[in-house]
Amino acid sequence: MQNKISLKSLFFSNKFLFFIAFILSNTLFSQGYKIPVKPNFQTSIYDYVGLLASSEKSTLEQKLIRYSDTTSTQIVIAIISSTEGENINYLAANWGEKWGIGDADKDNGVLILLARDDRKIAIQVGKGVEFLLTDFLSKRIIERVIIPEFKRGSYYKGLDLGASYIFRTLQGEFKGTRIETKEGFNTGKLFFIIAFIIIFILIFKGNKNDDGPNRRFRKRTLAANILEAIILSNAGRGSRGGSFGGGFGGSSSGGFGGGFGGGSFGGGGASGGW
Repeated sequence: MQNKISLKSLFFSNKFLFFIAFILSNTLFSQGYKIPVKPNFQTSIYDYVGLLASSEKSTLEQKLIRYSDTTSTQIVIAIISSTEGENINYLAANWGEKWGIGDADKDNGVLILLARDDRKIAIQVGKGVEFLLTDFLSKRIIERVIIPEFKRGSYYKGLDLGASYIFRTLQGEFKGTRIETKEGFNTGKLFFIIAFIIIFILIFKGNKNDDGPNRRFRKRTLAANILEAIILSNAGRGSRGGSFGGGFGGSSSGGFGGGFGGGSFGGGGASGGW
């Protein structure tokens, strides 16, 4: 009788333990960061925690958009607070796949995922660029370029330098795909020729009319201000004039032309922490 009770107790205890294990396993596997739905406005920077200053975000965003316009390679940076227990490499690969970053035929997307509170960062690459931006090189960029700046407290500089080193690694592999209006005459060159003629005339007139002690300083300042205004003006003319800037994706604030192209991610990449 005692043996029967013991066996019955053992059966129910094991059953209870199995039930607890089942609940725990479901709870654990259900945890993790929920990847956001692919945004309608598809651009290069998604800062969900406000880590970057507005000017930093804008500068880095335009840098990555210009690179995409030139090479067709889309590099996206996503900044979150935490992966909520999920492996950052796994999350980044799934994220890039879900959003379809990069060209569908070339699979040349790159996703940099930064989890601020976890102090972790991952670089995941599309299948088409794995042979160039290898796991080894991604790891080196993270450890030798990005993380040292993070340790100094400069997230922007770390991401900016990291992007530049990725550019160098992928340099010249793909050609741009943004459709440009064909023009028989290069208006960009004409614009700069006229601009420099105007600068020359203004400087020449300043030489004739201003003999004061600060003439040379004012002359240089005037020329620099005019040249800077011309360069910034030309940078905002959009891709129709053969330059970068406004007009990306039909929006003056930036964005990838045509949005994400449906690229695929194979899980190649690396991660690191600080």
